[in-house]
Amino acid sequence: MCLVDGPHIDFDITVPVVVIGGGACGLVAALSAHDHGAEVVVLERDSLPRGSTALSSGMITACGTALQKSAGITDDNSELFAHDIQAKAGGKVNPDLLKAICSGAGPTIDWLVAVHNLNLVLVDGPPYPGHSRQRTHAPPTNSGSDLMADLLRAVEAADIDVMTNATVNKLFVEGERVSGVLIERPDGSTERLGCGALVLASSGFGGNPDMVASYLPEMAGAIYFGHEGNKGEAVRWGQALGAACDDMGSFQGHGSVATPHAITVSWALLNSGGILVNAMGNRFCDESLGASELAATVCQQGRNVWSIIDKRLHDGALRFPDFKALEQLGAIKSGATAADLAHACKLPVDVFEATLATAGKSPSLTAPYYAIRVTGALLQTQGGLTIDSNARILRSDGVALPNLFAGGGAAQGISGSDGTGYLSCNGLLSAVTLGRIAGREAARQVTVSP
Repeated sequence: MCLVDGPHIDFDITVPVVVIGGGACGLVAALSAHDHGAEVVVLERDSLPRGSTALSSGMITACGTALQKSAGITDDNSELFAHDIQAKAGGKVNPDLLKAICSGAGPTIDWLVAVHNLNLVLVDGPPYPGHSRQRTHAPPTNSGSDLMADLLRAVEAADIDVMTNATVNKLFVEGERVSGVLIERPDGSTERLGCGALVLASSGFGGNPDMVASYLPEMAGAIYFGHEGNKGEAVRWGQALGAACDDMGSFQGHGSVATPHAITVSWALLNSGGILVNAMGNRFCDESLGASELAATVCQQGRNVWSIIDKRLHDGALRFPDFKALEQLGAIKSGATAADLAHACKLPVDVFEATLATAGKSPSLTAPYYAIRVTGALLQTQGGLTIDSNARILRSDGVALPNLFAGGGAAQGISGSDGTGYLSCNGLLSAVTLGRIAGREAARQVTVSP
C-alpha cells in the first residue's frame, strides 16, 4: 500500500514544506516556498537532480516578460497565449487552469531572472509553430541540462536542502491530510520526514509500461524517450487519497526517432519537404500534421518506417550535433537515384519511385536521396492529478485535499485529451509556472496563523 494511516508517527524530523521531485517543477516550487517564508526540503530519487527537464531543450514559453519587451514584443498577453494553446488542443483545456498558467508564466520568468539570476534569453527567430508571438525563453545554449544547472545553483544560493538518493515509497496520512513521507536510501535504510504541506513534482507516468498501456494504449510498446524514473507514483498516491485525474490520454510524442539509435530526427526536415514511407514504400500520412500528432500513426506502421530527404535537407541538417551523430553512426542511407535508395532500404523499387514522383510536397525532393529508419516515441505524458488554479489537488467532487499540491507532469496538463493537442514547450511552461504557484500556496498554508 502506498499510504500508511498513522496519526501518531514519530518522525525523524519535520519541516513545513516537502517537495517530491527535483526537476524544474520541484526546484521552482522550492524557490517559491522559500521566498514566501517557508522552510522547504526537496526529495530527489537520483544522485543528481535532472529529471525530464535535463532531457529537454530547456525552452519555456511565457508572455509579457521583460525579455520580450526588450526585444520589441509589446503586444503579447495572456489572452492571446491562452487562445493559441486552446486552438492547438481543440478547446479541450480547462480554462481556469489555463488562465492561471498563461497569466502566471510571464511573472515567473521575470522572477527567476531578476530574483534568482537565471540566465534566460528570448530565443531568436520567428515564433514556434502555433504561437502567435515569439515567446520562447531558454538558456543561451537551448539546453535543459543548463536550465537544471542554473536552478540548482539558485536553490543552493537560497540554502534550500535537496536530499538526493531519496526515494519516497509511502505517504503517512491522517484521513485525507498528508503528515509525512517514508524515504528509502540506496542501502535500504529509511527515514521518516514529517511535513505541513506536500508538493508532488515527480513528473508523469511514461516510465510505467502498465500505466501507459492502460491510459495510452496507442503508445503501448513504443520507445519511451523520457526519464525512466517517471513511474506515476504521484498519480497513484493521489488516487489512493481520493483525488481525481484529468486528460490521462494526453501525451507528447514524436513520430521521427531514429531506430535503433534512439536519436530524435528534427521534424523540420519533414516540414521542409521530407516524407515518411512504410515498408511497402508508400507515403502513409500528411507530415504537416506534426511530430506528436503522428507518433501513434508511425508506431502503427511497425519498425520499418523511413524518413526520406534529399541533399538539400541532408546538408542543411549536418550543422546539428544529433544529425551529425547519426551520420557518423552509419544510420543515414543514401542513393543517387530513387531505385538506389529503395535497394539500400529494401523497399519495392517501383512503388517507392511512384511515391517520390507523386509526393506533391513543396519544395519537392530531388536526387540524390537519403533515408533514416525511424519509429514513433513517447516523450512525456500530459495528464495527471486534477488541480485548481492554486495547484491544489482535487477530489472528484471538486473539493481540495487538505495540504497536497501538484505541478508539472504530476498534474493535469494543458494539451487537451490526446496526442494531438501538445503545443511547443507546454511541458516546461506547466512545470515552472505551476511549480511557482504550488510552492507559494504550500508556504501560505503552513505560515498562516491558526
